[in-house]
Amino acid sequence: MTRLQGAHVLITGAASGIGRLMALGARDRGARLTLLDRDGAGLAAVLAELGEGHAGYAVDLADRAATLAAADQVLRERGPVEVLVNNAGIVTGRPILDCSEDAIERTFRVNTLALFWLTRAFLPGMLAQGRGHVVTLASAAGLGGTSRLTDYCASKFAAVGFDESLRLELKRLGHPVRTTLVCPFYIDTGMFAGVRTRFPWLLPILRPEYVARRVLGAVASNRKRLILPRFVLAVLAVKVLPPTLYDAILGFFGVNRTMDEFRGR
Repeated sequence: MTRLQGAHVLITGAASGIGRLMALGARDRGARLTLLDRDGAGLAAVLAELGEGHAGYAVDLADRAATLAAADQVLRERGPVEVLVNNAGIVTGRPILDCSEDAIERTFRVNTLALFWLTRAFLPGMLAQGRGHVVTLASAAGLGGTSRLTDYCASKFAAVGFDESLRLELKRLGHPVRTTLVCPFYIDTGMFAGVRTRFPWLLPILRPEYVARRVLGAVASNRKRLILPRFVLAVLAVKVLPPTLYDAILGFFGVNRTMDEFRGR
């Protein structure tokens, strides 16, 4: 079990959405929180909700130098991190030819590379303490691709591979640090405003409060993988089929058209 009571928990993308909700939930479980987000005003609002004893740092995770500087500042001012929640993510939601080179690169900097920079920054402290937990908020889009999400899906596929490799590496080296991978379907936070699901009873647009609660529960119970809803697991099963049949099945369930009316924030 990973105890949140008294633990130093760092959450990225914490100024809104499930990041904010996880922060509030972790506070209720007795955690000491450090929050990262590029939205300074949003961070201030969340910190006001949390009360005393918590801190926030405004940083753009797409900027490696700024991210590493913020991590160093956290270690100096707040001490070692025991639970790292890599939650921050962005989406362009456009066909590949409509995505600018800068937008594609930014997607990977935030959704993928920031995982490396922050884990490398805080993992040594976890190893020194003999305990720790790295949480990776990936996506169902990291298990199966879909149109208008080529950059996002690719970045989340990388996040899934990051978690899996990190988990196995830590186990092989005998380190006690735990990992949890989270792969939710679309969440109703505004980030994916306009998305549609053909069968909401199988693939519902998830409520952020529900996802935040399930993630904290997964961390507390040392769950290695959390996929929401469970029907998303079917993607892993049908991947063994020939591509033509796989594409037809995803087409039947409407997965490849979920982004047709995407507006985002």
